Amino acid sequence: MNIALIGGTGFVGTAVLDELLQRGHAVTALARNPERYAARAGLTVLRADALDASQVAEAVRGQDAVVSAYNPGWGEARIHELFLRGTAAILAGIKAAGVARVLVVGGAGSLYVAPGVQLVDTEGFPAAYKDGALAAREALERIRGEQDLEWTFLSPPALLAPGERSGRYRVGADQLLMDGAQPAGISVADLAVAIADELERPQHLRRRFTVAAA
Repeated sequence: MNIALIGGTGFVGTAVLDELLQRGHAVTALARNPERYAARAGLTVLRADALDASQVAEAVRGQDAVVSAYNPGWGEARIHELFLRGTAAILAGIKAAGVARVLVVGGAGSLYVAPGVQLVDTEGFPAAYKDGALAAREALERIRGEQDLEWTFLSPPALLAPGERSGRYRVGADQLLMDGAQPAGISVADLAVAIADELERPQHLRRRFTVAAA
């Protein structure tokens, strides 16, 4: 497949890039700073700003699918505003380019921990991640209204960390996955496996799903 990747130098995006290239896909990475990428077989890097829909459209035109791991950075003071602006520009650019398939990597904050209660609204949710989590939740609600895109939204589990690639994971829907009494986790390498699997064999068109270690 020809796959465009947004956010490919971030924590999740780096793992996604490795997984897609390992599987033999042709990846076009969008970057404001293309020099951050090393030359690799199967990788094309195009200069594009995720906040500019016209630049996104030009860069993703002709692709089979787009993966957005866009995140302005957890330390960014304007993360709420920029996350939503970026997501809107990315979706608009994808539609303008005539690409139908998009997988958006969001956050765990919008997963439910009890009927009507999402993780981001619980008392112990870390303050440092709250603005970003609220933006990701709002982005999900906007994406759910999309009529033109074959979208998928992936929420990682509560714990996402470096680790080995096992190639295995379990799947959930809108509820936070647990490991006994504790929130479940997954390695970022196995999250990337789930993303690549969904692109190759779509199981969650116009739906959100989540994954955790098997």
